[in-house]
Amino acid sequence: MGLIKFIKEEIKVIKDRDPAIKSTSEVFLYGSFKAIMSYRIANALFKRKHYFWARWVSQRAAKKTGIEIHPGATIGKNLFIDHGHGVVIGETCEIGDDVTIYQGVTLGGTGKEHGKRHPTIGNNVMISAGAKVLGSFKIGDNCRIGAGSVVLNEVPPNCTVVGIPARVVRRNNEKVSPCETLDQTHLPDPVRMEMCKLLTRIEKLEQKVASIPPEDYFKLFLHEKISR
Repeated sequence: MGLIKFIKEEIKVIKDRDPAIKSTSEVFLYGSFKAIMSYRIANALFKRKHYFWARWVSQRAAKKTGIEIHPGATIGKNLFIDHGHGVVIGETCEIGDDVTIYQGVTLGGTGKEHGKRHPTIGNNVMISAGAKVLGSFKIGDNCRIGAGSVVLNEVPPNCTVVGIPARVVRRNNEKVSPCETLDQTHLPDPVRMEMCKLLTRIEKLEQKVASIPPEDYFKLFLHEKISR
C-alpha cells in the first residue's frame, strides 16, 4: 500500500504543477517520477548500509533521467523536478515538503566542508533553472531562487533571491530596494537596483552643486588648491 500511495501522490503533484501534462499515464514517462522512485529505493538501501547497491540504483536512474540524487540525501513529500536534466542533489542535502526544482539546479557543497556539506531546503521552495545552492546553510520556507542564481549564504523564510552571488530582493512579498521601477517578471535585478541608487545619489549631488552661487566657485577652487 505504501508504494501505491506514493505513486498516487506523485501523479497528483505532477498534474498539479505541470500544465503541459494531458493524461495521467504520461506521469510514468516523466524523468522526475522515475528519479524520485529510484531515490526512494536507493535511500532505503543506503539506510541499511547497502552502499554499493544504493549507488547502483541511483547511478542507473541518473543515466536514464539526467537527474542525479545521492541516495544519502533526505527528501520530504511532494518534490517535483520539472524537465530535470542536469539536476544534482548532494549526499547531505535535506529537502522539505512541496519543493519544486527546475533543470540545471545544483544543491551541492563548496568542497571545503566535512560532515554536513550540502544545503537544507525548507518547505514550499521554488528553485529556478540553472540555480546553484552551494554550502551547508538553510534556505527558509516559501523562498524563491531566481534562474541562474548562485546562492552562497543562508536565506531567511519568505524571500526571493537573484544574482551572482544571490541577494535578497524581496522579503515577505515586499521589495528590499526602494526603487519602484525595476520589477521585471516579478524578480527584480539587484545590479539595476544598485545602479538606481547610484543615479539617485548623483542627481542629489548635481542639485547640490547647482545650488552653489557662481561667486563661491572661486573660493572653493582656492580652498581645494591650498589643501593640496
